[in-house]
Amino acid sequence: MNAAADPLATLWRPPALMGVVLGGEALAAILALAPTHGGERLVHFGLASLGIQWVALGTLCALYLLRRPLGRLPPPRLAWACLGLFLLMSLLVAAAAWSVLEMTASAEGTRAGFLLRMLGLALVVGLIGLLSYQNYWRSRQWAVRAKQLELEALQARIHPHFLFNTLNTGAALVHAQPDAAERVLLDLADLFRCALRGPQEIPLAEELALTRRYLDIEALRFGPRLELDWQVPAPLPAVLVPSLSIQPLAENAIRHGIERLPQGGRVEVQVRIDGGWIEIRIANDLPDGESGPRGHAVGLASARERVQAMTADRGRVDAGVEDGRYVARMRIPA
Repeated sequence: MNAAADPLATLWRPPALMGVVLGGEALAAILALAPTHGGERLVHFGLASLGIQWVALGTLCALYLLRRPLGRLPPPRLAWACLGLFLLMSLLVAAAAWSVLEMTASAEGTRAGFLLRMLGLALVVGLIGLLSYQNYWRSRQWAVRAKQLELEALQARIHPHFLFNTLNTGAALVHAQPDAAERVLLDLADLFRCALRGPQEIPLAEELALTRRYLDIEALRFGPRLELDWQVPAPLPAVLVPSLSIQPLAENAIRHGIERLPQGGRVEVQVRIDGGWIEIRIANDLPDGESGPRGHAVGLASARERVQAMTADRGRVDAGVEDGRYVARMRIPA
C-alpha cells in the first residue's frame, strides 16, 4: 500500500518520529512545571519523560506490527483503534510505574487512583493527537485531490499537434504500409484511453508500455531521424506510478529535442534499481548551444507533484543538462 492511500504510512517518516519524541518531551516539561510539584522538578521531568517515551514508542511499535490488519479498517475505525491501542499502552506503562513506586516506597494514594489519573491524562493527550492527525490527513487528501485535478486539466489539453501528426502519419502509411498504419492507430487509441480514464496509479510496466507506444508512433513519423535506446530490466519491479507520469517526459524529449534537430538524434529510456530506489531516466540530444527545453514544462511539473504526493514527498522528478544532453529523472521508493 502506498503512502497516498495508507494513513499509517506517515507515522514511520523521520519528521513524524521526531515530532512524537519532541512532543513527549514538551508534555513531560509541562507536567514537571506543574504547581503541585516541589523542588525536585528535574527528577519529575526525568520520570515523566521516561514514562511518556515508553508509551509513545511502544504505541508506534505496536502500530507498526499491526499495520497490515489495521490498514484494512476504514479511516474512522482505524482512528479509534489507534486511540484504544494508545490507551492500552498507557495503562500498561502506568501499572509498571506503580509497581516501581511501590518497591521504592514512593507511592502516594491508591493503585486504582494512580491508574485512573494516568489513563485520564492519556485520554486527553490521545484525543488531541487524534484530532490533529485527522486534520493533517484531511489536508493531505485535499492536496492529493488538487494534484488529480491538475492532471485532469492537463489531460483535457492533450496536444492537438500530436494528434494531427499521428493521424497524418497513419494516413501516409495506409497504402504503403497498412500494417504499420493499423499499429499507429491502435497505439494512439491506447494512449487516449489511458488519458481519458482519469487520474490513477498504474504498474510501472504499464506506464512504460504506454511510453513505448508513444515513442513508436514518433519513430514512424521521424523515421531514421529518431534513434531509440531502451535499457529496461526484466522483470520490472511491481511498483505503482501515477498514470501519464513518464510519457510526458518522453514527449518533452521529442518536442524540445529531436523535433528541433534537422539531423535527428537519440532518445534513451533507462530503468535502474538502486538499493531501495527505482530510477527512470530519459535522455535526449539537444541543439547546439541549448541549455534545456523551451516552454512551460507543464508535464514535468505535473509529474513531479504527483510523484511527491504518491510517495509522501520521498520520490522526486528532476531534469537538467548533463554532458550536452537533456536528462529527466524520476526516482521512487521500491
